Amino acid sequence: MTAMNIKVILLFGLMMGLLSSCSSMLEPYPNGDRSGEDIWEYQDMVQGLIGQCYENMPRNYNDNEGAYLDGATDNAVITSSTYTLRRLATGTITTSQDPFLGYWSRDYQSIYLVNKFLKDRRGYNTRFLVNLHLDSLLRNRLQGEAFALRAWFQWDLLQKFGGKGTNGQMLGYPIILEPYETTGNIDLARNSYDECVKQIIDDCDSAYKYLPIAHRDFLVTNTADKVYAGGKYWGRFDGITTRAIKAMVYLTWASPRFNPGNDISRWDSAAVNAKKVIDFKLTVDNVKNGFNPVTQMNWFNPNFPGIVISSRYNASNDAMERMFYPGGFQGNGVIGATQELVDAFPMKNGYPINDPANRGNYDPANPYLNRDPRFYSTIFYNNVQAKKNNTGVLMYTFENWSNGGKDAAGVRSDNCLTNYYIKKFVYMGLNWSDASIGRLPHSKFFIRWTHMCLTFAEAANHVVGPNDASRYGISAKTAVQYMRARKTTDGANGISAAVPGAADAYLTEVANSGGAAFDELLKNERRIETCFEGMRFYDLRRWTTDLTELNKAVHGVSIEKNEDGTFTYDFNNEVEARSFTSAYLPIPYNEMLKVSKLIQNEGWDSWN
Repeated sequence: MTAMNIKVILLFGLMMGLLSSCSSMLEPYPNGDRSGEDIWEYQDMVQGLIGQCYENMPRNYNDNEGAYLDGATDNAVITSSTYTLRRLATGTITTSQDPFLGYWSRDYQSIYLVNKFLKDRRGYNTRFLVNLHLDSLLRNRLQGEAFALRAWFQWDLLQKFGGKGTNGQMLGYPIILEPYETTGNIDLARNSYDECVKQIIDDCDSAYKYLPIAHRDFLVTNTADKVYAGGKYWGRFDGITTRAIKAMVYLTWASPRFNPGNDISRWDSAAVNAKKVIDFKLTVDNVKNGFNPVTQMNWFNPNFPGIVISSRYNASNDAMERMFYPGGFQGNGVIGATQELVDAFPMKNGYPINDPANRGNYDPANPYLNRDPRFYSTIFYNNVQAKKNNTGVLMYTFENWSNGGKDAAGVRSDNCLTNYYIKKFVYMGLNWSDASIGRLPHSKFFIRWTHMCLTFAEAANHVVGPNDASRYGISAKTAVQYMRARKTTDGANGISAAVPGAADAYLTEVANSGGAAFDELLKNERRIETCFEGMRFYDLRRWTTDLTELNKAVHGVSIEKNEDGTFTYDFNNEVEARSFTSAYLPIPYNEMLKVSKLIQNEGWDSWN
């Protein structure tokens, strides 16, 4: 498969911007002597309606939808006290500092573009190519992508801005299915949460009718078709991705905050759709050099087979390394992992560190010994060595002790506050001291194999419990076992040596304890597997029905180096108190001022 090939149309780069409101985003976009109607005379511009939407999607985890968003959860603390997401977490954010305003605008800008393509089937009826067969391939793909992109950006709106309004009703976003072109006010009300779910699901199903199941060369029988089909379009939406989107939407809709009556059919729909993706990866995508569930994750391969859908990539990029490393290693130390996240990683045999019988042999005096192999791929901790490519020459040693350690919190402004630095997404072949600095591509893996295993396991557990495989073909336990057994990003063996059927005594013990106990394990697995990907912020909110969990203080570790070279650890070092007044994000204040029918989410009275 080749890297994603998305055609970028210059015209749209000039005439489109991230627009700031419902009213402004619906204005026409003349550019010189070309109006909105003129684009239908130029097939490349028609394709640009779709291409620009891909351009609007993020390409890395160094933003408020990625690692920074974990800084508003119990996973991490942002170093800068003035950063907007840290202000959100501590309850000091103001209407002029909304970190999500741009996403509202981006999503509606993108929805406008696909609505223009879909309106009266004008995009689908455009003649793109002389060859009728190839033209049909292209038209169907673009039509399917338009529906899929609209579902994607609507899902983003629902996840970010859906919530209980001040009228007491569960609300989503204003559903817009027309490419409104007017300079007047468009006074749009928010649709109900359920209506928004239905619209996203309908768009996924519409997309599925037009799209190939996946963009893979081996699925294209006619070699000549590969110019307009196959692996060349890896990274664009395909049929299996729409099943994955449905799985995620149903999972949230099934969760306690949005499903107070515990409608089991929602959990079932989440499990069914996630299983379709799992099956595709296991039985169709598992071809030569293709997907293998035990293959280690590779964050630097834009064509990694475990991806379901990902962004375009930034080549030779070092943004994540700069973001996570301490100042002493030429990084910016902008965020640090919490003690709470560190404690979530079990021991190497799978038992938690707080197991009453201490069957993992956790030693608080030597807290990082014999931990879950995933821990070593995720966290830089005190006195650990960063070696080139994890096995090569020593690049750096982390000194996080307060009495003389160069990387300790407070020693310099570009050190993190928790004394835990982040290794996830970091390319261990990069050393800025090298004569020739090695950098690899970075991209954002929006949906991957792991996400679908987690989704399936959580949903299936709510329907049939942990061990029952009769309904879906595999059990919730098996889906979790895939992850716990897989090699880490560093290439280390997982908790279990093989799947399925490998030994994982603690997993078996919890699965045999019933659905409630297994659900807690699942939540912890989801935390470990998706940390710093911007998912826990929404997970905590869909799982909880009050603010208690959200407002717990977060901690780091305080370390002193003893004269004999050993260390004394204090794990009760509170770094930040949290103060969320709402479980929901606010509707952007600018929109509330301009659109009178919008109802604000509860807890944001001053944003009306």
